[in-house]
Parts: sequence; structure tokens; C-alpha cells
Amino acid sequence: MYKNERSCPLTQQQIIACDFLAIRARVLDVAAFLDRLERSVERNAEGDFRVVTLQQAFQYLATGGSGRVQTIQMLFSDPTTEPLLQLDQKSAYGAFDPREVRQ
Repeated sequence: MYKNERSCPLTQQQIIACDFLAIRARVLDVAAFLDRLERSVERNAEGDFRVVTLQQAFQYLATGGSGRVQTIQMLFSDPTTEPLLQLDQKSAYGAFDPREVRQ
């Protein structure tokens, strides 16, 4: 058994060797997305809940700490527990809009 039941059996160097290129590509995708937002002809998304949620996630990543996946997943998740009376849309936004009024 491992020292810690929650520990990963790989070394940090093994994890880096396995995952670095894929993570690098994702970071570049995020940078490209943010650059496109900055270059947009119309700056109308500063308060968009999805962008705000991404910014919160980036801040949490920058501070480090354990439990990053759960914390960031909860940033994007709908915290309400009451079921909707009817379907509100056919596609998801990918983040919860806290300004959204539920009926």
C-alpha cells in the first residue's frame, strides 16, 4: 500500500512525462481564447458569468492548494437543489449564472 491512500502511484516526473504536452496544449488553447476575447471588435462580455467563472478558476489555480478539481468544478456547477418546473433551454452554458432567476 502507499503511504497515503489518496496518493498517486506515479512519481511527479512520470506524471510530467505522461501529461505535459497535453496540458501545454490546453493552456495554449486558453491563452488563444483570452486573446480572441481581447481582440474582439465589440467588448461586450466583461460581466459575462462564464468569463467571470473562468477568471475565478484561474485565480484559484494560481493560489494552489489541494482539492483544485472539486473546487473548480463547483465554480461551474449549479448549486441549486430544487428541480425546475420545466426545461429552461436545450443546451447548457457550461457554467452557472448566479443572476439567473429560477421559478
